[in-house]
Amino acid sequence: MASWDDVARTCLALPAATEGTTRGWRQWLVQRKGFVWERPLGRKDTAELGAAAPEGPVLAAYVPDEGAKQALIAEEPDVYFTTSHFDGYPIVLCRLDELDQESLTELAAEAWACRAPRRLLAEHPPGST
Repeated sequence: MASWDDVARTCLALPAATEGTTRGWRQWLVQRKGFVWERPLGRKDTAELGAAAPEGPVLAAYVPDEGAKQALIAEEPDVYFTTSHFDGYPIVLCRLDELDQESLTELAAEAWACRAPRRLLAEHPPGST
């Protein structure tokens, strides 16, 4: 449902957010720290996921902690997933074409809050943007 243009529009609406690229993939940053990015699956990821590997675009986003990541995956396994590459990291993967605008907005805002400097976060507390 969401597109990369939707991701860009949503992320860039957040305070001090910018867009860049790394290895040719789009990423969104706050004060030079990535919070959401395009994350194509590699051969290892695809082999690990098997038939569950998405064929469409994959978005990666920071979440507050591993518990939040596991909760998203448990609540909406058709949207959110992970691979062993991200074990121990507060990062969740999502099937972009299964993500609705409301979920994208929430995910981007939470990812932004996870990576924004304290001063910027104090100036723009979650829910105020």
